[in-house]
Amino acid sequence: MFVCRTAKYGKEIPKIFVARNIETVKHSIKTYEKIKQTRLEAQMGGGKIKIENQHKKGKLTARERIHLLCDDNSFIEYDMFVEHTCIDFGMKERKFPGDSVVTGHGLVNGRPVFIFSQDATVFGGSLSSAHARKICKIMDQAISVGAPVVGLNDSGGARIQEGVDSLAGYADIFQKNVLASGVIPQISLIMGPCAGGAVYSPAITDFTFMVENTSCLFITGPDVIKTATNEDVTSQDLGGSKVHTELSGVAHRSFENDIEAILQLREFMGYLPQSNKGPVPIRVCEDPCISRDKDVLSLESTVPPVATAPYDMLDVILAIVDDRDFFEIMPKHAKNIIVGFARMNRRTVGIIGNQPDVAAGCLDISSSVKAARFIRFCDAFNISIITLVDVPGFLPGVQQEHNGCIRHGAKLLFAYAEATVPKLTVITRKAYGGAYITSSSKHLRGDVNYAWPSAEVAVMGAKSAAAVLYKGRPNLEELEKEYIEKFASPFPAAQKGFVDDIIEPKTTRRRLCRDLDLLATKQLTNPPKKHGNIPL
Repeated sequence: MFVCRTAKYGKEIPKIFVARNIETVKHSIKTYEKIKQTRLEAQMGGGKIKIENQHKKGKLTARERIHLLCDDNSFIEYDMFVEHTCIDFGMKERKFPGDSVVTGHGLVNGRPVFIFSQDATVFGGSLSSAHARKICKIMDQAISVGAPVVGLNDSGGARIQEGVDSLAGYADIFQKNVLASGVIPQISLIMGPCAGGAVYSPAITDFTFMVENTSCLFITGPDVIKTATNEDVTSQDLGGSKVHTELSGVAHRSFENDIEAILQLREFMGYLPQSNKGPVPIRVCEDPCISRDKDVLSLESTVPPVATAPYDMLDVILAIVDDRDFFEIMPKHAKNIIVGFARMNRRTVGIIGNQPDVAAGCLDISSSVKAARFIRFCDAFNISIITLVDVPGFLPGVQQEHNGCIRHGAKLLFAYAEATVPKLTVITRKAYGGAYITSSSKHLRGDVNYAWPSAEVAVMGAKSAAAVLYKGRPNLEELEKEYIEKFASPFPAAQKGFVDDIIEPKTTRRRLCRDLDLLATKQLTNPPKKHGNIPL
């Protein structure tokens, strides 16, 4: 430009051009300084005092949480300059760059993850329409590239000043959650209050974790409950981590503090694939003593010789998985069944096992729902399922029947029957009645079904069966022994092909690892349909 102007005007450049150029440079410097200043303001959230208050509560800030979750220097932030659009109630003068949520993507264990972290130092982390748009944007991108979404929740709920706009924002997020379900893993970590409509997004996601003593989930808070029902209750007693990990089953695990929660989340994400189209992650087994071809001798004495004696199914699980690593899901809820992730021969697997140590391993309403949801996640993301069976049946009782154990038990049956991923089953001891059928039996398209020599596959236990078959007979004890000889073994099921083989317990890991290799190329599809009608 200056060359042309010099040629036209000679050696002298008109002052007007010099002035314009100076003004342009000044404007550029001013804009750059404004960008720099705005970034600094965004990084401070609600300000130094609010950050100090957050720390006094034993909580990290939104940005501190993200930096702890992500690999070093990997987080890329989106929409740092977005501000809310509310002008009522004095909100026009109260604006913070980025509003009340930090969004973007980073790497966790070297793999891409999209993250939103609600900032409680800005309007209590309340959700505005701008806040919702930021979350929806990263969810859209996560779906398009096939990467998990992690939500770090710490919010007082809808921003009242925005009225229905805030509610619309929640609805937009819920819709994205539903569309992403079964496409990418969605994980919610509750690190503060989460109340009202805000609770439904974590409820839709695949896994919900909580921080003890500082997080809570409830639809109506203590004050509303006091007004409506005159009940006095604290936030923690109403919707704290203890309530939701032990009683309601809303949350899958809880952790002592923010740091432990995030570090455990990093560990957990190492088990998950990136999307429903991606392979399960592979990690080399580091324990030289655990080879895929090596027998596990401890399994020979795990099941007690007395049929009614309890034992811990976790001992079996830890003995057969790589490095004895098992990330249990919902360990405090419905303890009569165990579910969680492990690795077998380097690949992620989902493990389900009845727990004879609790209620003899009976299935009931809570355990059926717990296992069914876990199975459906594994099936959605192509994770092979291993089922360890020791189940005497469904828990009898008036309360169970009245609360719908038929419908809830059918959820477990439906989940197993619908699943098309590799399904491997080992019957360690009891497999009675409808609970046997429900537990990934050969009849529900089980790929490989094994039984230990201690296994019993029958309609019911010998004592109950003899009481029905030989009612009123004087020699009931002898007839019971006769029934035991005939049915209390794995032979009847094996003779009919319902069990593929009766294996020595010590060979279980070796056999399962080989079967998983074989089934890695399994192809199975269900009949075309919009969706099934699981008995919800």
